Amino acid sequence: MDSHDARLERLEARLRRLQGLTGAALVLAVLGLGAAALRSPVPPAGEVVASRLVLTDAKGRTRATLDTNKGGGASLVLHDSAGRPRALLGVGTDDSPHLRFSTAEGESLAELTVFSDEAPRLTLSKSGGVDLFSVGLQVDGSSRLELADADGRPRAILGADEHGQPGLRLVDRRGQTRAALRVGSSDEGSLVLEGREGELFRAPVVQ
Repeated sequence: MDSHDARLERLEARLRRLQGLTGAALVLAVLGLGAAALRSPVPPAGEVVASRLVLTDAKGRTRATLDTNKGGGASLVLHDSAGRPRALLGVGTDDSPHLRFSTAEGESLAELTVFSDEAPRLTLSKSGGVDLFSVGLQVDGSSRLELADADGRPRAILGADEHGQPGLRLVDRRGQTRAALRVGSSDEGSLVLEGREGELFRAPVVQ
């Protein structure tokens, strides 16, 4: 039978082995936490990182939301006292920024969008979603202003082409031009009128 001292020595040896294993486990845990911290940098002081923020009033009603979507777009939406979205500032998935104001039912009344970094367009609409007024610049440098009737059909079109030559067209309900006034490349003015049966009147060119 082992002596008392021999049993104590074996017990102390096992304790030393357990302490070594425990220390190694702690070291590995600390190293793991350090690697995780390196992979997930801590935001600077005062910075909040989130994919969605909601602002509520004193009664708990949503008044503003700042959000991103899966396509990469982002938007800030302002809500009225009933929680309905009324104004939106956003950047679409094609990186085009836009600003929109809506009715309580969500129908757009005014919208400003910039396409391709150089082609802004403003539209004004009536309740129901019909565009009555639009003005914009095209990528080629031309400009265009449209006035529409109650059904959204353009009836008066004022614009200038990419060379800056201005023109005005008046259109009937079928989209047919009935009057055209234009200044050409040589600064000459022209006027053309078309009747209901296709008859034409061309005013003499004025230099």
